[in-house]
Amino acid sequence: MVDSFEKIPVKIFDNLKQGSVFIAQEIAGIIRRKQAEGKNCVLGLATGSSPKTVYAELVRMHREEGLSFKNVISFNLDEYYPLDNDALQSYNRYMGEQLFNHVDIDPKNINIPNGEWPKEEIKKYCAEYEALIESTGGIDVQILGIGNNGHIGFNEPGSSRFSRTRLVTLENSTRIANSFEFANISQVPRMAVTMGIDTIMKARKIYLMGWGPMKAPVIQKAVEENVTEQIPASLLQQHNDAIFVVDEMAAAELTRYRSPWLTGEIEWTPKLIKKAVVSTALKLGKPVLGLTNSDYNDSGLGELLVEKGDAYEINLQVFYLLRDSITGWPGGKPNAVIPAHPERSLPYPKTCLIFSPHPDDDIISMGGTFMRLHDQGHDVHVAYQTSGNIAVTDEFVTRFIDTAVGFEEISGIDSSKSRQVLNNAQQFFSGKKTSQIDTPEIRAIKGLIRRGEAKATCRYVGIKDSNVHFQNLPFYETGTIEKKPMGEEDVKLTMELLRKVKPHQIYAAGDLADPHGTHKVCLDIIFESMRRLKKEGDDWVKDCWVWLYKGAWQEWNIEEIEMAIPMSPDQVMKKRFGIFIHQSQKDMVPFQGSDAREFWQRAEDRNGHTAKLYAQLGLTQYAAMEAFVRWHY
Repeated sequence: MVDSFEKIPVKIFDNLKQGSVFIAQEIAGIIRRKQAEGKNCVLGLATGSSPKTVYAELVRMHREEGLSFKNVISFNLDEYYPLDNDALQSYNRYMGEQLFNHVDIDPKNINIPNGEWPKEEIKKYCAEYEALIESTGGIDVQILGIGNNGHIGFNEPGSSRFSRTRLVTLENSTRIANSFEFANISQVPRMAVTMGIDTIMKARKIYLMGWGPMKAPVIQKAVEENVTEQIPASLLQQHNDAIFVVDEMAAAELTRYRSPWLTGEIEWTPKLIKKAVVSTALKLGKPVLGLTNSDYNDSGLGELLVEKGDAYEINLQVFYLLRDSITGWPGGKPNAVIPAHPERSLPYPKTCLIFSPHPDDDIISMGGTFMRLHDQGHDVHVAYQTSGNIAVTDEFVTRFIDTAVGFEEISGIDSSKSRQVLNNAQQFFSGKKTSQIDTPEIRAIKGLIRRGEAKATCRYVGIKDSNVHFQNLPFYETGTIEKKPMGEEDVKLTMELLRKVKPHQIYAAGDLADPHGTHKVCLDIIFESMRRLKKEGDDWVKDCWVWLYKGAWQEWNIEEIEMAIPMSPDQVMKKRFGIFIHQSQKDMVPFQGSDAREFWQRAEDRNGHTAKLYAQLGLTQYAAMEAFVRWHY
């Protein structure tokens, strides 16, 4: 009964990589079967972040296993409009970089909607695109991503089930969600050319992929709720051969994960008991200690009562777990023996190393804990893993250089060189195209701006300069949103820093919902470094605990939280002022994803919400809380 609530087949993998390999193998199998029959294979292809690993695996299979694409005819789902085909954000360019330039497909067989089509002829070109698909015999296999609002292709909510290839207007939520590909929201096109839902539904086989926690709510709606054009992906329930391929984070809201006790017999572990009781209390609007036997039975938890006894005893067990996760001593309370405390009392003081993927994640995500660790006497280090240079606007660069020129002039220093740098920057920006990346000099200046803000934040907290480490990991330094995968040099640099600091505590960003993946790569680098150090027998590693915080995009579910650090109103304000130091990230933030709020607003709302949930469950009401989960390696 595990999938009894699901109205469409769902295949769940541990991670994105495994799911992507599965889809790539399925596609390869169809290509090879068609080759054996002497027929063409017609593929419907998607763009965006979701299929990148699928394409990487197909390229690997071409290079290492001889998978040929000579019999493949491809049709892409969509393209921004209007947009030059060579723009960095163009899906025409994307497909070349991700797949076509690396395999033996005949260029004549590549079909992608064109962002340069004259608007007055769009209808004609769209009709021709439909006719071309039909002339090939139709699409054999279509791969899809899914938008946070349920769109497939660029078929936004409300799109007709019978729609075909056409020019559409993008919802503002879609434009915001895709703004990480552009310098700012104003540059995101307001329209796109997309295959219609009817066109997609005619494909003989459909794979829809969804990765990460941000997709979990819409995956649940598309899979378990009724078919509606307001959730276009739900229309796939009516397809004869469609399957959703997701990772465990994207599946988190499905009933089999969210409420597994409703789908059949389960093993009642302490973790699952906590999840069941907390979710029931929040759903009923009751404190944990207020739940009754009737509440348990009415919520599908009758078997838990049979196995564990009276509701009151179960309530107490969960209440103590929640209570014991709250502490004002993130480094452990010195001179105290508290067996249920999240952290050890000894050693004291601890050496703490905070890894910050970007130069502001430390203060945004765990600023209160950051300050408390320092104030409580621990030796706190901060490692800024990347330069964060692509998240600085061009205008901020000229402002920064102009200030440097003015400083030199009032100081009586020869400012001719700085003025030349300013002139070069202004000249470059005036002719900068959408397909053009910044020069190395501009990227260095942008990195310097963010470095200065990070150092100022550490001084604000009280951290000495010698404890601030700028790693500038190589994977990040591409000058574009698209980053390299984790490399050996990234791991080597991280291992060197860890051996130098020898921390008792590590804090790292466990936020895998970062829209362009930097947090995920940074976390993988830390994990790989710690595994290697443990394997190599470094003595300090066995005494090092790793705590994961969430970044600006999301928070841990309350049943997952293992350490919650409460904050007073004054501490909330102090954290806000620390975030304000990052002036280049205020107001209009480049690449801020689907959330239009500034980072300080997101942080306060998230921390305040966590504190509110604890209070709703019957714990003390605090102004805010920062949350952590421990990683065991």
